[in-house]
Amino acid sequence: MGNKVESSSNSAAWTVADAENVYRVKRWGNGYFDIGDNGNLHVIPRYDQPNLKIDMLEVINEMQAEGIEFPAVIRFHDILRSQVELLNKTFRRIMEEADYEGRYFGVFPVKVNQMREVIEEIVDAGTRFNYGLEAGSKPELIAALAYNTNKDSLTVLNGYKDEEYLRLAMLGTQMNRKVVVVIEKFSELRKLIALTKVTGIMPMIGLRVKMMVKGRGKWESSSGERAKFGLSIAEILNAVELLERENMLEAAKLLHFHIGSQLTDIRAIKEAVQEASTIYTQLVKRGVPLQYVDVGGGLAIDYDGSQSTQDSSCNYNLDEYVSDIVYGFKQSCDLADVPHPHLVSESGRAMTAHHSCVVTKVIGEIQPNGIDFSTRKATGEHIIVSNMRTLETDLTELNLQEAFNDANQLKEQAIQAFKLGVLNIIEMGKVETIYWRLLKNINTALQGEEFIPEEMQEIPEMLSSQYLANFSVFQSAADSWAIDQVLPVVPISRLNEKPTKLCSLVDITCDSDGKIDKFIGEGEVATNLPMHELQPEQDYFIGLFLTGAYQDVMGDMHNLFGRLNEVHVFSYDDDPKDFYIEEVVKGSSIDHVLSTMQYNPAIMAQMIKKEIDQQIQRGSIKPRQGVQLVDFYEDCLGAYTYLKS
Repeated sequence: MGNKVESSSNSAAWTVADAENVYRVKRWGNGYFDIGDNGNLHVIPRYDQPNLKIDMLEVINEMQAEGIEFPAVIRFHDILRSQVELLNKTFRRIMEEADYEGRYFGVFPVKVNQMREVIEEIVDAGTRFNYGLEAGSKPELIAALAYNTNKDSLTVLNGYKDEEYLRLAMLGTQMNRKVVVVIEKFSELRKLIALTKVTGIMPMIGLRVKMMVKGRGKWESSSGERAKFGLSIAEILNAVELLERENMLEAAKLLHFHIGSQLTDIRAIKEAVQEASTIYTQLVKRGVPLQYVDVGGGLAIDYDGSQSTQDSSCNYNLDEYVSDIVYGFKQSCDLADVPHPHLVSESGRAMTAHHSCVVTKVIGEIQPNGIDFSTRKATGEHIIVSNMRTLETDLTELNLQEAFNDANQLKEQAIQAFKLGVLNIIEMGKVETIYWRLLKNINTALQGEEFIPEEMQEIPEMLSSQYLANFSVFQSAADSWAIDQVLPVVPISRLNEKPTKLCSLVDITCDSDGKIDKFIGEGEVATNLPMHELQPEQDYFIGLFLTGAYQDVMGDMHNLFGRLNEVHVFSYDDDPKDFYIEEVVKGSSIDHVLSTMQYNPAIMAQMIKKEIDQQIQRGSIKPRQGVQLVDFYEDCLGAYTYLKS
């Protein structure tokens, strides 16, 4: 189903409150985005400074003035810092309220966004909270060792491990870092014990339990007894016995569990905490010196603003999430009379999603039968054409449904007749043109009607346009294409004007899958989004939001478009615009993406020059023109991969 664009006698009746109802900016924006009275999208980058607002159109205007081409990624680093502070302060506050005796030592999972500038910002913002990093591979561990220099924070190591991975962990321990090696499968423990004997370095060991409870949402299959990672209860007990035999039980410091990403239902978290706290208390009573419990990731964000258990939403907020963890472990530990563990979480999506967005320009519109074609009556034309013309001529408010039904029947007849050679190509063109014109007239007549027959409710969607946007879905919104993730899409300006177009988005790739046709809808996913009529000589920018988690790092090289230009925006209250652009990171050039695929741009330029020289010798190209053509080719090699718009 598509979104509706409600009828109105004039666009002046449209308000920003109406725009909020359509785009749900406040509901998915988590306090960081709002619609300004001027109709522009605003960013509130600091959760503790609600009056500090950045007009996104002013950011775009400044980017254009500096010659930064679109599409581009805009990072609001203050949002990143705000989320890190908010998570840590929420845990601290609720722990104090609950008289919880342990502390919170969160870690950011590097896999969610491996960009150096993101990691640097998170580590810096988390320093005073002893907020660390989680790595799931050797490259991520190498980055974590270099950037997580806080001796009091944790570096949690997940993922399957070979000897080199474990030696890197030992290196971190020798550097006086709190590096926790999480055992994902039993064989890793044997390798780690053997390495400990050789090096004499006692590691911090985490035991990951394979939970019986399953998560809720798109990733629920990653948990439960068939989960990819973790040890069963029996394997946990065997691991404890092995550590005892090797005189290494003191190394067992952390219990880890994870029931899935983007947990949509708070009940899954409650159930997981109950199961994990039971395992923790019984292990501690058995003599295992556990100090930490890592509750894994899963803290969801509300992509569609529905506050529901749908895959793109969640039915809880940060306070409820933290409270269920803290009070759940406190109650279990108090009942069992064991110490409260330090709590660790690996929230990544919630930390990074809001800080980054992709902004691009709509560069065209694709309409069904958008080009006029003469439908003037011709002598001897086929009866199907005449009948379709009569439907249009005789259309009144009283026969809308009859005309719609007849038009569809005539169109089907025309298609069959054309395939059989009964209808010629000119006549088929007339039928198509009249049909779409008739649908537009019917749709206009239906505006404002209280009751619309079910079969005619699809007319707005049939007439919907495709807005051509200068970006690649595969590079900038991979989850939208791969797993049907709903990402908020919002015009940057004109939100105080009534949107009169129902649109889906198509990108500039040559792939038919290069489109976005899943949007925030009225209680369900919509196939179209209300947007504004494109105006000549006026740029129309749209934003894809909540792209800071995974989307920044999952893009591929489809059509060799490569990475986008990127700007880093910081708030600054003393600036007239309340912001400044701190850094510009250039996106991929054509020669760069070609080099990535093993082409040699310098040799390619020589090949083109050789061909043109041959044409000059033959007299097909004049020498001056040949030089210009070679220069043009070489200039294109160094240019941005996306369209100049």
